[in-house]
Amino acid sequence: MTRLLYIEASPMKALSHSIDVAKQFLDAYRTAHPGHEIDTIDLWSSDIDLPEFDADMIGAKFAVLRTQNATAEQQAQWQRAVALSQRFNAADHYLFSVPMWNFGAPYRLKHFIDVVTLPGQNWSWSPATGYQALLSGKKAALIYASAGAYAAHTEGASESPDDFQKPYLRRWLRFLGIEDVAEISAAPTLTTPDVLAAAKADAKARATALASAF
Repeated sequence: MTRLLYIEASPMKALSHSIDVAKQFLDAYRTAHPGHEIDTIDLWSSDIDLPEFDADMIGAKFAVLRTQNATAEQQAQWQRAVALSQRFNAADHYLFSVPMWNFGAPYRLKHFIDVVTLPGQNWSWSPATGYQALLSGKKAALIYASAGAYAAHTEGASESPDDFQKPYLRRWLRFLGIEDVAEISAAPTLTTPDVLAAAKADAKARATALASAF
């Protein structure tokens, strides 16, 4: 069964513009693909086991990957990250709703990325081949919101030097092998009500069309 994984990166819920557009995408997706499974990870929910990637976790990582004498505690700690990575890797399609925070992405999304991006799970490296992506053939939809009008990626468009949200996520997905990436931007949100309403209506229309063909 085809599986869509939805990653929700905003804590604002009903007040979130990116979530609002993502819900439009999901409604259209369910209609167009009734047989597909939808898995949701709310990065701000207590239901998600997002382990700290601290010194203990890094020590567990190297003990498991580089030596044969990892302790039981280290193996168990590393397995928490592996389980979340495997849940991420199991999806065929991805949907992200991502607000812009301080020109970049929310820290909980960066935390999630650091936990699930694991050698041997979704990338590999060897002296002979260098870095190799392991998630080729999948596709992703990225729904952004930002106070300023940072246009979503189009072929040949110049990047804003102030936008660290979209380039970071594109590069991360490309590192994993996910090259088929569509983007929708609900922006600007810090504007007059009529301009915001128009931007949201356009984003929702594009989300509906994208989901139907996804």
